[in-house]
Amino acid sequence: MPEVKQSIAQHYHERTKYDPETVGSKNRRLDWERQPIQFKEYKLGQNIDLKPYLEEETNQEKDFEAGERLSKLFLCSYGLTGRISTIMGNHYLRAAPSAGGLYPAEVYLISRGTSLLPPGLYNYQAQSHSLLRFWDNRVWSELQNACFWHPVLENTKLAIAITAIFYRSAWRYEDRAYRRIFLDTGHLLGNIELASAFNNYRPHLIGGFTDEAINQMLYLDTQEEQAIAIVALADLLDIEQNLPHWETALPSATQIDYPVIPDGELLKYLHQSTHINSNSPKVPAWKTKETSEHSEDKYNFPFCTKVSTVTPSLSWGQYLEALRNTILKRRSTRAYTGEPISLKEVLAVLDFTYQSHHYINQGLDRNPDYFDLSLIETFLAVSGVDGLEEGCYYYAPMAQELRQIRFKNFRKELHFLCLGQELGRDAAVVLFHTADLKNAVAKYGDRVYRYLHADAGHLGQRLNLGAIYLGLGVSGIGGFFDDHVNEVLGIPVDEAVIYISTLGRPQ
Repeated sequence: MPEVKQSIAQHYHERTKYDPETVGSKNRRLDWERQPIQFKEYKLGQNIDLKPYLEEETNQEKDFEAGERLSKLFLCSYGLTGRISTIMGNHYLRAAPSAGGLYPAEVYLISRGTSLLPPGLYNYQAQSHSLLRFWDNRVWSELQNACFWHPVLENTKLAIAITAIFYRSAWRYEDRAYRRIFLDTGHLLGNIELASAFNNYRPHLIGGFTDEAINQMLYLDTQEEQAIAIVALADLLDIEQNLPHWETALPSATQIDYPVIPDGELLKYLHQSTHINSNSPKVPAWKTKETSEHSEDKYNFPFCTKVSTVTPSLSWGQYLEALRNTILKRRSTRAYTGEPISLKEVLAVLDFTYQSHHYINQGLDRNPDYFDLSLIETFLAVSGVDGLEEGCYYYAPMAQELRQIRFKNFRKELHFLCLGQELGRDAAVVLFHTADLKNAVAKYGDRVYRYLHADAGHLGQRLNLGAIYLGLGVSGIGGFFDDHVNEVLGIPVDEAVIYISTLGRPQ
């Protein structure tokens, strides 16, 4: 039988794997003179300052309340939360983590017209915490048409558009940057989800749209920047915007006939191939989302040790104030002590990350939007957890249990797998988010590569916040020896590693 050719998404994944024999062969040095700028500037536009809405004095006016909610949402989603002075100048940190501190995403707001925001297009200026209105045309119908008339856009009045400026990440990570861009987008989506909860919004994620139409609507230079996600913001204080939950993802074409693509061109070629456009297959009608995307856990290894993960949920306090504070103080850990953490802490982090329905009584969404969480699996390499044997475990979220698949202390191997990073060696737990790329592409076409990484990043951000709240250290790792992970840890060979997160005692 003839060999089935890989899709472009699968080809990209294979081409951008790190291998110990080749990872250091290029000896590439960063060109610091071409270091990307973190912030997008506009020469013209009307500035709307969001800082006054953060003041402690309460104001009962309707417009002020709306401005306060929107201001806090943007601050906790992608606002500046720190500054580091370097020889190159000031480096700003944001509420959402980003690989290498490069922050490839730009955030736009589309207004249908509210008492606070006239119809038009706005760019979020993180450096000044303001919205810049750069186009005042009525664009909502264009948004609806580009999103195939997604039902949630019939009633909502605000939507966030997330774009990527590819060079910001590619400057350092080259073609592999595409993975990190969507992981970073997932971090941002995680913040939007959680920050919406304490600002009386419900974000509705939309991943299926006509890329060219959204890019044109936002006036993007598509050689540098393109749209990657839409989030409709439902105002929960308006009864007409308390809406059903709808599907979030649509399929693209699957491209298996592609030329030889040189290094440096692979990222943009893949992104163009994941577009939905006039040449794509007929897009199906939007459907309401099922309550749970997981019907059952994928793996049930015979004769394995099983550990229940049922545990009391984290308490985020009145009005989720502790969650808001955690978002604003979150930082990625740079080093661990190597000391153990408790099983209770691990279970609490897993509970917050995966069991969102446990938090409905605290005001969080019981079924937040992901693109398709059923495609993501989670494995844990345990090196230092009091009360849990060392080894590799599969996490079964439906059954709420850990299922051990290999007995061993993997610290030495984890140091190697994570490109020699001490984070992997000294962490108490290393979590692996994986996906079966072949089956995922069969379901959604090549566009699924976006969905998988964004969902993994979204999970990673919830994990980040749960860990920080408990006083643990946490850090994501996007660089690893892909093929060696499965072999060393015993993870099924069909599972491609998408993202790694580490947990431990911070130094």
